[in-house]
Amino acid sequence: MKIEGSCHCGQVRFRCEAYAPVPFMQCYCSICRKTAGGSGSAINLGAYADTLQVEGKKHLGVYHARIPEEDGGCRISSGQRHFCTGCGSALWLYDPEWPELVHPHASAIDTPLPAAPERVHMLLDSKANWVLVPDGEDDRHFDHFPEESLEQWHRRQGLLDARGGDGKPGP
Repeated sequence: MKIEGSCHCGQVRFRCEAYAPVPFMQCYCSICRKTAGGSGSAINLGAYADTLQVEGKKHLGVYHARIPEEDGGCRISSGQRHFCTGCGSALWLYDPEWPELVHPHASAIDTPLPAAPERVHMLLDSKANWVLVPDGEDDRHFDHFPEESLEQWHRRQGLLDARGGDGKPGP
C-alpha cells in the first residue's frame, strides 16, 4: 500500500510503500511514550526502506534513544528516530540492523489506513500510570514484547503484501 505522511507544520512530507500498513500494535515503552506521545503510546507500520521518498530533508532531526542496561550502564540504540525539527512530529524509525525496512509512525500518516481486526498493546510494564489501555475482546496485552512480529501478525491476518517484510516474495 502506498502511504503518504507529513509533520504537523508541513515542512516534511514523505511517501513509501508499506508492506504492513495496518496500525494494530501500540507500544507503551518510555521511548515511544516520550518521543511520539499519542495517549502514551506509538504505533509503527512496516514499509520498504528503498521506497521512502522525503521532501524537506533539511528539517529532519534524528534521535538515538538511550537504553538503560541492567548493570546501571546505558547503551545508545542503533534505531534512528526521525522527527521534524520545526514542530517535533515523530515521523519514522529506521534501524541499520534491518536496512530493508523503515517504520513510519501511524500518527504521521495522511493516507487513510485500514482498520485493525485486533490490537496489540505491548511493553505495558513501561506505560504511564495515568494511561487507560483498552481491554476489549480484540485487545491483546503484553508486559514485554509479543513473540509475534509486525510481519507475522500481518501474515496471520492475511494482510501482508506479496513481497513480505524481508523484501522477498512471500509464501
